[in-house]
Amino acid sequence: MKNYFLVFIGMLLGACVVYGQDSLALYEGRVPGSKQAENLEYVENNEVHHKVSEPKLIVYPAPADKANGTGVIICPGGGYEGLWMVHEGSSVAERLNALGITAFILKYRMPDDRTMVNKSFGPLADAQRAIELVRQNAEKWKIKPDKIGIIGFSAGGHLASSLGTHFDSAVIVNPGHTNLRPDFMILVYPVISMQKGVTHMGSRNALLGKAPTSQMVDYFSNDQRVTDNTPPTLLLQATDDGLVPVQNSLLFYQALLKHHVSAAMHIFDKGGHGFPLEPAKSHWFGYAADWLRFKGWIK
Repeated sequence: MKNYFLVFIGMLLGACVVYGQDSLALYEGRVPGSKQAENLEYVENNEVHHKVSEPKLIVYPAPADKANGTGVIICPGGGYEGLWMVHEGSSVAERLNALGITAFILKYRMPDDRTMVNKSFGPLADAQRAIELVRQNAEKWKIKPDKIGIIGFSAGGHLASSLGTHFDSAVIVNPGHTNLRPDFMILVYPVISMQKGVTHMGSRNALLGKAPTSQMVDYFSNDQRVTDNTPPTLLLQATDDGLVPVQNSLLFYQALLKHHVSAAMHIFDKGGHGFPLEPAKSHWFGYAADWLRFKGWIK
């Protein structure tokens, strides 16, 4: 009965299910760099959002008695073809809330030549706009502007690491020169490289097309974009990940070490791709919480 009710609500909302307490459009008016096109977004199994063309930020405020001033932007994964808005979105937001963190689920656009002038830069523009918006409204959401991090899963990990390595090259209009650098990153089974043999080809094809230039491949191979100013990073992945090779995390970790960036990594023996949140099945969130405490982002 519950499933039928959710489907009905999803239909009423035009297949745009909102899981948080507050949802706001990422941009005012027309989305920059967009083409006039019909909104074809749809939701699969009350979970995966496909063909997203209207980006949003979904806010989960921390409980007043636990709030510690830290905010985290969540980038769900889905191979740049869909967004797992529950498993890697609202469920994670609720766990972050329990730590006193205000969470922001970024519902970013899926790369699509039909809706974008340059599909490869659409998701990065949305990530930069998200951190701009969160910093500009830090007081409203009772967070500190220097305690805003990002967590990304799979292709969302690629987007999160893109924000953390391309923040000094704005692809959005940023008239107030807002700092676009996240203060920390948590990358969970992330796509990092766009190089063949290492990348997840589905994510690469969706973001860059099937015949990208070497310049675009290098630009979005984020292990090659690390600098001394890349944010402190925690990497979490499993050796037996059958979708995104574990070399992605290893390459990024090595690049962080080369540039003397604070870095931590835990590679699980087993776990596959798509860690569950339940402590009985996976302890990845516990590692993330311990790292946040150790680094002083939460008490």
